[in-house]
Amino acid sequence: MSRQSTIVTSLLLIASFVASCLVLQRVEASYPSSSLEDVLFISSPQFLKRASLGYSGLLADIYWMRVVQYFGAKHLRNSMQYKALAPLLDITTTLDPHLIVAYEWGSTFLQQPPPSGAGDDEAAVALVRKGIENNPNNWHLYMTLGFIQYQGMHDYLAAAKTFEEGSHVPHAHPALKVMAAKMLTDAGSLDTARFMWQSIYDQSTDKDIRRNAQLHLACLLVDQEVPELESLVDRFRAKFGRNPTSWRELISAGALRGVPLDPTGQPYVLGADGKVTVSDPKKLPFIHQGKPA
Repeated sequence: MSRQSTIVTSLLLIASFVASCLVLQRVEASYPSSSLEDVLFISSPQFLKRASLGYSGLLADIYWMRVVQYFGAKHLRNSMQYKALAPLLDITTTLDPHLIVAYEWGSTFLQQPPPSGAGDDEAAVALVRKGIENNPNNWHLYMTLGFIQYQGMHDYLAAAKTFEEGSHVPHAHPALKVMAAKMLTDAGSLDTARFMWQSIYDQSTDKDIRRNAQLHLACLLVDQEVPELESLVDRFRAKFGRNPTSWRELISAGALRGVPLDPTGQPYVLGADGKVTVSDPKKLPFIHQGKPA
């Protein structure tokens, strides 16, 4: 292809992309009160792919932006329903079966419990299995699927099998083999969860997935620290016959070196009943310990 033809083709692609975005905006603007469930426009991914006239990759990018837009809008409203999420992701990944970020990040949207996500483990698993079928040599997808089976479904045997299968993919990270072993031994422990999220943080190149892993690691730290702090309160009560009224009493008693801070940098809250909570649970949405009553 000559340089002139390349330039013309590129300009046509850019023009098509801009036109598609403008059309999409105009259609959405014409339905200001409608939810995205009402404006899926064409629900058949196969028809859309045929109608894309060879530009299915470009259309997939547009639909992926719609997925992010839809999820973001729902998430901001603390929605408990994400009805259009799975169909949008199905359309996106049918248009471009090799759009890995849609499988990895989309399954996270689907798996996390409301209001952080759709809380649909089965849809998340189906999406990643579709990704593996279309991209059998991508070991990241095996890790994603294994993590959903472990964290969301607590199906340790299925997770072990997935990690083991992923470990045989060419150039797979050695951590997959370790995870398979951990699922069969100490699955469900904080150490295992921490190991898995740390592995995802270290190995992912997607900034959003890394940020999500970092948030989970912070929440796991809270789950570890809160019982430890409450244990100090228990020992203080056993010694003095009452609960401490402040962290400073525990510091004066030699149980602490300073006021304990949660991973967001805010002091933990010590209740009159001896319970320890975080000051802003919205910043730590995945904690199991330290939630205010």
